[in-house]
Amino acid sequence: MSINMTTSDEGNKVTIAVAGKFDFQLYDEFCASYADTAGDGVEYVVDLAETDYLDSSALGMLLLLREHAGGESSSIEIKQATPEVRKILDVANFGKLFKL
Repeated sequence: MSINMTTSDEGNKVTIAVAGKFDFQLYDEFCASYADTAGDGVEYVVDLAETDYLDSSALGMLLLLREHAGGESSSIEIKQATPEVRKILDVANFGKLFKL
């Protein structure tokens, strides 16, 4: 389990990649990955290509990121989710809150 965060040279795009299980054990690391970013007006990408498990605490962490990024005006894309992870996102109706 790990989080890898990269920022564009301009600082207006932040990519957060989650590998392994995305659960409460990653709470501190996930929140720290975006804590020093500008938030409102920044485009965020959450890359779940290497995520093999996602639970309700991970859904909560994604909602915290959305709040940090400006709530309804936020720009957050969740990409490359495996079919199993995508099913969880779909059941939770995250397609209404995030770009999937």
